[in-house]
Amino acid sequence: MAKKVVNVVKLQIAAAKATPAPPVGPALGQAGINIAQFTKEFNARTADQAGSMIPVEISVFDDRSFEFVTKTPPAADQLRKIVGKGSGEPNTKKAGNVTLDQIRAIAENKMDDLNANDITAAMRMIEGTARSMGVTVDGVDLTVDGTAIKEDAE
Repeated sequence: MAKKVVNVVKLQIAAAKATPAPPVGPALGQAGINIAQFTKEFNARTADQAGSMIPVEISVFDDRSFEFVTKTPPAADQLRKIVGKGSGEPNTKKAGNVTLDQIRAIAENKMDDLNANDITAAMRMIEGTARSMGVTVDGVDLTVDGTAIKEDAE
């Protein structure tokens, strides 16, 4: 008989830096997960992504065992790595610029985690994240011009 999932815990943890300290320890302890085992497995699985925040979804079963799925780093995290920072006032002060090729690369990287049918839709989602961070795309101020992505971006 299949194990029954009794709880799902969603966290964002720095890659290869999970520790039993808050906020990871208390969230896992409340779910009844072996914290030491989780941190060891998570750190081993994410060692090659150091410096990124990794969303993780942990399924806890009725026998207190667990399994977890790591997702791709958030688009904002990836944009921040390219630009260096986000803007405190995205509508007035711009933090930097990214190219359409960089937007496409992020969209292709995140395609499995996004609710998008094609690469153009995924690129528009990433572009929206850039807009909210005060980042321009190919010099286009997204708060004024709407989008830098044309329909034939495929």
